[in-house]
Amino acid sequence: MAQGSEFPLRKPPGFHWDFVLLGISTFIAGLLGIPAPNGLIPQAPIHTRSLVVMGKAPKVEPMIEDPHLPASEKTEKVMQPPVQGKMVVEVPVAVVEQRVSNLVQGSLCLVLLTGPLQHVLGLIPRGVLAGLFFAMGVEGVLENGVTAKFLYLIQDRNLVPDTEPLRKVRKSRIILFLAIELIGFGATFAITQTIAAIGFPIIILLLIPVRTSIIPKLPFTPEELRILDQPTASAFTMRSVGGTM
Repeated sequence: MAQGSEFPLRKPPGFHWDFVLLGISTFIAGLLGIPAPNGLIPQAPIHTRSLVVMGKAPKVEPMIEDPHLPASEKTEKVMQPPVQGKMVVEVPVAVVEQRVSNLVQGSLCLVLLTGPLQHVLGLIPRGVLAGLFFAMGVEGVLENGVTAKFLYLIQDRNLVPDTEPLRKVRKSRIILFLAIELIGFGATFAITQTIAAIGFPIIILLLIPVRTSIIPKLPFTPEELRILDQPTASAFTMRSVGGTM
């Protein structure tokens, strides 16, 4: 998710190497019986989003030119994006891809595990930590695909933009896919309330073959599945890590 198609990354594999390093260090920490490193911030989408640079997206429109001209002499006409009233809509144009924030976050975790500073860390009120996780949870709910589909179903059609992709999907198929998502969520949440709570990632992993092998056999068209559950990573991201879409 941290290298999703909405982020114009130049080097997406850097985020995958973050997870490789995190996995190795967590494994070693477990063997040594020391606290595991915190992997929440550097790999989280909220961290990537904070590094996004917003700007005007130029629209490239090829000009009609003499076909006999050499390629080196051909030019492109750059058009500015349409202006809505007096406001120009900005879009992500770049991401500040760096290692500083990752290094600082990891270093702070290491420093705060020392005796004196660990005591200072313990002075943070629980309400502060609860508020942090509450804010993160609210943001996750508001930007969640399940929430977006549910809001679309109950929203007045006159208020839905014509550009909304879900308009191309039959309502019954949206409800069916939403029900499947809720079942997956229910199963994941249910196991966290049992003694086998540590095994909740297994439920999440099982959702992968469900999506790739079972859901395509249900009454969805390829176009509907593309809209309802498009790949998180772009084709560029997949190629950069040696995979395919």
